[in-house]
Amino acid sequence: MRKTIEVVAAVIFDEQGRIFATQRGYGEWKDWWEFPGGKMEAGETPEQALRREIHEELAAEIEVGELLRTIDYDYPDFHLTMHCFMCRLEGRVTLLEHEAAKWLAPSELDSVRWLPADEEIIEKLK
Repeated sequence: MRKTIEVVAAVIFDEQGRIFATQRGYGEWKDWWEFPGGKMEAGETPEQALRREIHEELAAEIEVGELLRTIDYDYPDFHLTMHCFMCRLEGRVTLLEHEAAKWLAPSELDSVRWLPADEEIIEKLK
C-alpha cells in the first residue's frame, strides 16, 4: 500500500487580500511554490502543527482560522492529505527553509509554478 503523508498548510492573507506564497529551497520539488506548513506530528491537532511549522519555517506566529479545504492528492511516490487553513501572520517573517516568498494578489496566483497538490486551492482563491 502507498504511504500516506498528512500535512497542514497555511493560506495566509494580508489586509489587502493578498496571499503569501513560499518557494521550496530543497528536494525533488525545489523551486516550486507552495503554502507554508508541513507534516503533523503524533498527538498534534492540525492547528498546533500549523503554529509549530510556521514558527520553524518562518520564525513567525500565526492566527489559525477556519479550515478552507482538505485536499487529497496522489503524487507518484505517496498519497498526500493536506488540511489548508485560512491564517493571518502576526509580526515579521524570516525565511528559514524557503528560497523566496512573496505576497500575490488573487490575479497574480498564476505567475508562479505551484506544487500540484496546491493547484485546487489556487483555483478556489482566484
